Amino acid sequence: MLLSAGANVSSIVEVLIENKAVLSIGLILLVMLTKLSLVKFIKRKDKQNKRLKINMVNNAVTVFIIIGLFNIWSLEIQKFAFSIAAFVVAIVLATREFIQCFIGFLYIISTRPFRIGDWVQVGNHYGEVHSTDWAKLTLLEINIDAYEYTGKTLYLPNSQLITSAIKNLNFLKRYAMHHFTVTRDGSVNPFSFLDELHKKAYEYCADFKEVAIRYNQLIESRLDINIAGPDPQIHVATSDVGDTQILFTIFCPTERAMDIEQKLTADLMKFWFEQQKNS
Repeated sequence: MLLSAGANVSSIVEVLIENKAVLSIGLILLVMLTKLSLVKFIKRKDKQNKRLKINMVNNAVTVFIIIGLFNIWSLEIQKFAFSIAAFVVAIVLATREFIQCFIGFLYIISTRPFRIGDWVQVGNHYGEVHSTDWAKLTLLEINIDAYEYTGKTLYLPNSQLITSAIKNLNFLKRYAMHHFTVTRDGSVNPFSFLDELHKKAYEYCADFKEVAIRYNQLIESRLDINIAGPDPQIHVATSDVGDTQILFTIFCPTERAMDIEQKLTADLMKFWFEQQKNS
């Protein structure tokens, strides 16, 4: 009988040890009972610094419980940590684009490279900033060569704002440093009518000259650089195959850039054919 009872008690102890939940509860109860006994002893025996000693006992008990539970559940905690790490890696890989978009949103919020209504270039895309949110940048597409809206709307993921250069073209919204080139053969010397072409360019820019000067100075002041203008500039060069090139640089209101280009091109053709006819 005694051997049978001892065997039963031993088996029960083994089951309790193997059952980590019961073992954890037992550990907590044992430590808490020990704590209560120590606190009562301190209150009864010590007359000074009782609160300090009781606080030290409470902290020691907490640390002991944490260490004990960690030792009991160490294998499960390790497996759980590996599972969580794998889960987090999977989540990061699956949502990488969204995370990059959110980081891009934080980037434009913190650095403010543009505002709503600005003209910007992001990579190879040009447009006016319509709106921003945590996922995308919305642009009203612009044909930068003609300074006009194309009627298309661009939705760029914010992740592109991290990997692509952002250029703020806002000063082009009102005035543009418009460049264009007319290429002809080498049958005529363009220097013979270059002064007349300059007069035509000044004539087309005369009505906005004062505003252009002020705007030019404003841009130079804000950017702390010197830019060409506001006077029209015309240069003569040759192409790789020997053709004559007339290069124009006009600082003018954006909405009038194409009109002035057409007028100067027409004047150039007129002078060119007159010179060719007379030679």
